[in-house]
Amino acid sequence: MSLLACPDEGVTASPAFAPERIEACVRLVRHHAHIVADPTGRELGLVMGPRPAVGLVGTLPPLYPEWLGGRTFCEAHGVRFPYVAGEMANGIATTRMVVAMARAEMLGFFGAGGLGFPEVERAVQELAAELAGMPNWGVNLIHSPSEPGLEHRVAKLLLHHAVPCVSVSAYMELTPAVVLCSAAGLRRGPDGRIERRTRVFAKVSRPEVAAHFLSPAPPGLLRRLVESGELSEEEAALAALVPVAEDLTVESDSGGHTDNRPLGVLLPRILLLREELSRRFGYTRAVRVGAAGGLGTPDAVAAAFALGAAYVVTGSVNQVALEAGISDDAKELLAGADIADVTMAPAADMFELGVKLQVLRRGTLFAQRAGHLYAAYQAHASLEELPAQLRAKLERDVFGAPIDDVWARTRRFWQQRDPAEVDRAERDPRHRMALVFRWYLGNSSRWAITGDATRRSDYQIWCGPAMGAFNRWTAGSFLADRDNRSVVQIGLNLLEGAAVVTRAHQLRTFGVPVPSSAFVFTPCPLA
Repeated sequence: MSLLACPDEGVTASPAFAPERIEACVRLVRHHAHIVADPTGRELGLVMGPRPAVGLVGTLPPLYPEWLGGRTFCEAHGVRFPYVAGEMANGIATTRMVVAMARAEMLGFFGAGGLGFPEVERAVQELAAELAGMPNWGVNLIHSPSEPGLEHRVAKLLLHHAVPCVSVSAYMELTPAVVLCSAAGLRRGPDGRIERRTRVFAKVSRPEVAAHFLSPAPPGLLRRLVESGELSEEEAALAALVPVAEDLTVESDSGGHTDNRPLGVLLPRILLLREELSRRFGYTRAVRVGAAGGLGTPDAVAAAFALGAAYVVTGSVNQVALEAGISDDAKELLAGADIADVTMAPAADMFELGVKLQVLRRGTLFAQRAGHLYAAYQAHASLEELPAQLRAKLERDVFGAPIDDVWARTRRFWQQRDPAEVDRAERDPRHRMALVFRWYLGNSSRWAITGDATRRSDYQIWCGPAMGAFNRWTAGSFLADRDNRSVVQIGLNLLEGAAVVTRAHQLRTFGVPVPSSAFVFTPCPLA
């Protein structure tokens, strides 16, 4: 696949000293940039193309978008570009998106989080058939504290279908499912090095969580998996010698589950931890550390690579892509967001734990209404204890139905998905209340996905500030047109722009008077 940016005009051997000509040269990242001095020696400019005979101060080699990250990342995963489309849950990161990314020599993860087992199974079977033999695709495994059985079934499904990459997210500690994905299929290669059958990516936003994935699997969990017959003794022995994950995605201020940490603080901290634990355990291969969260413009992507990221992962911005599994109505709301149009709200999957996620605020009342539900859950022990006035308000403004009807629907759902939840709810009134409240939280995401106009004010749309930055960057450009917003075009433009921004910074450090406009890359068709 060739990557051709907006035409390489202006390649010339004549020196460029005027700001507009310097800006044009900055964009020619695939050419040698020769820094030259004028005859007085006081002014620096650029010559593109052949090496000048006189006045040469220094030379920058060509720069390609695929060179911005870690070369070992591309080699390990069989990709050309160090770029990943992340696993937006409930299937918003669709199989179509994963296939498009794989064929464009990038990497994409199917958003399995929040889906039932049959839906995940269908998606995995489709991808395994469509991308047979290709190493650069994967599926998400999300921590499900309220459904550990489902989590483990999904892990075994991914192994059964030989899914090459698994991105594990929302974990605070390791579970048998994660360790199984990491350790199953470990073996010694002909050269004696440990080879992995499944490459685990771990999303982390805290050093203490990162330490779990940067360390070998705990002996206790390995022993349990051996005793259950899910791992061999040899696999467990090898798992004690390697980290649980060899790709660690540092997630900063992102949509969905997030700790809202700034990337400039979090990524360097995790990189230092990586070095410390690599020395402690004597690893022979370095863990690759990537960056996610807040990456909606070329400047942000360039900054992530400059901080030391081996790869970048985008999420929020891909929801406006043609392949995204979300309604046009929701995409329209996302397209109108600015950087401050997001807020935190209770998460459906970890409601009882008080965990929150970042969502779109503008155009929807979801966050406010979900907050009312969590306040009621904290203040009362059961649905029966809800004051009549509060109950009526929730039924009218949040559920749009009597609470008894909502429980009946909730009960039917869990009776099919996990009957143990129904048994627990009938023994524990507080858990029954949580399930009823989670009915709203879970359905609000599905209403946004299907575009249910009657529940538009209840749309739950996972979104970080990157969406607003993306909207401002693409305004009036090629990518402002919804029909041009393929996940691949978004990715290629972010990478191309990051290369231009990186080249501009390099030249500025040499003392070239790079105009500020040279740091702005306007999206254009890339092929």
